[in-house]
Amino acid sequence: MSLPAGPVLGVDSGGSGLRIALTDPRTAGPPLTWSSPVPVGVGPRGIDAPGLLEGVLPAARDLLAAAGAAHCAAVCVGAAGMATLGDDLHAVLPGVLRAELGARRLALAADAVTAYAGALGQRPGVVVAAGTGLIALGTDLRPGAGWRRADGWGHLLGDCGSGAWIGRAGLEAAMRALDGRDGGSAALLQRAEALFGPVCGLPALLYPRQDRPAVLASFAPEVARCAGTDAIAAGILRAAAGHIAVAAAAACPPPDGPPAREVALTGGLLHLGEPLLGPVHEELRARLPHARPVAAQGDPLQGALRVATALAADDLMLPADGALLRVVR
Repeated sequence: MSLPAGPVLGVDSGGSGLRIALTDPRTAGPPLTWSSPVPVGVGPRGIDAPGLLEGVLPAARDLLAAAGAAHCAAVCVGAAGMATLGDDLHAVLPGVLRAELGARRLALAADAVTAYAGALGQRPGVVVAAGTGLIALGTDLRPGAGWRRADGWGHLLGDCGSGAWIGRAGLEAAMRALDGRDGGSAALLQRAEALFGPVCGLPALLYPRQDRPAVLASFAPEVARCAGTDAIAAGILRAAAGHIAVAAAAACPPPDGPPAREVALTGGLLHLGEPLLGPVHEELRARLPHARPVAAQGDPLQGALRVATALAADDLMLPADGALLRVVR
């Protein structure tokens, strides 16, 4: 693999904000980084390209100046919603990033792809990105192979086992306890009232909000805290673990010969710790006996840098895809 002729830029745009990193693969120094907690908005054409550029361009110029460089060899923009809401980004970004940052090569990627690249690099396997939402993505990297995707359909249609899913299940158990119905949890009712106030007000709190998935996910840590002493909470986490393993198995390439497959988990849901991870590892062993569990090497921002580095060096092996990974040379 040849080294890129200049630094490469990685962008990670998601619900928690915008992060940028610049690195020069020819040196051993750490990446230069910038971040903002303000997420990029969504408009009639999907993810707002001018809004993203408003954050990226000044920060990228500052990072290039700090690195003593005049241009980027390659840029990878990873964004949540790229697969379904990326029309504006696809139309606007290539021309602007070439003109403003001198980028000769560009990759526009769904955040699931940059999560994959961050976790496994360019090795075959499957990655489950689990946070407020959940998606599994896999590939075997053989010629002609594409991506295998499972879930990632949002909190109303899917994201089973995600933070929003766990939080919603926990709040439902709290409401069951309030009503005296089977399946209720007094412990979760107590935690819901401590976090949100009287639970009779939850519908008015939740239903009108645009950030409803994040509000639901904020209750997932409470479910994990109760799981050691509350059977209902433990059962919710066990069910979530099953959903996570089902998604991983659906996205994992079949075991029909080499190369070996790896399975990795990444995302904020891992912070729930052993109450969730113990059942997840059990379910993965049962459903994916042919895949080798590995620790994720890095996060989606590091994945964006890896994609940009490989693209600049003519060594990108991850499958190109019109929705998940679009490459502009």
